[in-house]
Amino acid sequence: MSWTRGFTAAFAVCVLVLAGSAGCGTGDTEERRGGGAPAPVGRVLEDRDDQGRPYRQVDEEDAPEVGIEVQPAPADGGWRVRLTLDGFRFSPARAPAEAVAGHGTARLFVDGRYVAELRGPEYRLPGRLVPRGTHQVTARLYADDGTVWAVDGEPVESTADITVSASEPAPGRSAEGSAAPGTRR
Repeated sequence: MSWTRGFTAAFAVCVLVLAGSAGCGTGDTEERRGGGAPAPVGRVLEDRDDQGRPYRQVDEEDAPEVGIEVQPAPADGGWRVRLTLDGFRFSPARAPAEAVAGHGTARLFVDGRYVAELRGPEYRLPGRLVPRGTHQVTARLYADDGTVWAVDGEPVESTADITVSASEPAPGRSAEGSAAPGTRR
């Protein structure tokens, strides 16, 4: 009879474990949002960026902000890019492909050309991507589903102008230049 009591107790524990787990929210989406059912974030617009990614419209008070600062890195002829963020967190590489308020990646552009996807606030921009002259370096914020965060139909982005001058136009030259902080959106 002791084996039936043991079997009954084990069976009861299994039922409780299964019943308890059926009522628990275990999805990554719910954990990232702090529990509850996923809510849609913003509204996807027909407008698209140069890469064909649609804009995701959010209210200004809910919108993330980004600033950009670009400084020369004379040791290697490149540039140090630093983003300042407000209301935004970088998502890990394996984040679900869905829009979560204030989460995502930044994409870096030089003169409108895509350079890199950033998952952190700092980046080293190779000097070869910014030859002699004046250039615009832009950081734009994206949701994890690939949509562009937007306010009033404009992407959430910041641009810095940099000027590269060199005494010798050699391929391995060291760059001198200046950068002004971009406008924050």
